[in-house]
Amino acid sequence: MKKNLVAKVILIIIFAYLFFPIVATILFSVATRWSTTILPEGYTLSYYHQLFTSPEFLHSLVRTVYASFATIILSILLIVPSLYLAIVYYPRLAKLFEILSILPFAMPGVILAIGMIQMYSSGPIRITSTPWILIGSYFILILPFMYQSIKNSFRTVNVKALTEAAIMLGCGKLETFVKIIFPNVLRGVISAALISVSVLFGEFVLANLLVGDNYETIQIYLYKLQKVDGHLANALVAAYFLVILFISLLLIWLAFRNQEQQLLENKSHKPETGRLT
Repeated sequence: MKKNLVAKVILIIIFAYLFFPIVATILFSVATRWSTTILPEGYTLSYYHQLFTSPEFLHSLVRTVYASFATIILSILLIVPSLYLAIVYYPRLAKLFEILSILPFAMPGVILAIGMIQMYSSGPIRITSTPWILIGSYFILILPFMYQSIKNSFRTVNVKALTEAAIMLGCGKLETFVKIIFPNVLRGVISAALISVSVLFGEFVLANLLVGDNYETIQIYLYKLQKVDGHLANALVAAYFLVILFISLLLIWLAFRNQEQQLLENKSHKPETGRLT
């Protein structure tokens, strides 16, 4: 009993430590005045009304969602087939992919941003101050998270055995990958996307150095807003948190839905057994 009580107390302390800043931010975003009291002296939603009616906020949010999901989709289209080919057909390339996935950890965001500015600010390929350079840098940033999550999902299924069985049953290589391999690793892909969303929505250095005001994302807008009004900045942080929470719940729902569909398909394909008459 004492051990259970201690465990519950520890969990309560951890949850309080994690959620107290979020609660304080939300309270400050709806407070009319909060300086000498434990709780705000008054409450208002005017800051949220001012925020959601601002075209600048809506445009920055759309730009952030576009850049983040374009990066995630591009990463999935490149990493999943490449990793599948390396595991099944070219196992020697797996070590090369392992090294490439670790390299972004050795490159701080400032160094990466300065290098990309120097490379693409002049010459035949000039893509500075456009979302494309931001998407390219985001791809490098989330490469370790995408690679490790997708690699772990490939480990949970016997990819070589599934591929060989499908080919023996008459499936082509492309059909095997699309209809058999990818659905089996889809949950890992969604988990990788979930981690990447959290990383990209919190990234500031690359967005500020590479595009700045020319392609204002939600991070840059928040940086500018906190110098103008603290209540509006806290309202933006709360809305920011709700957007990430909604996207995360949507991705989690897609992952569990895919798992349920696979379970139903496995049950439907299971051979029926009955008594011999």
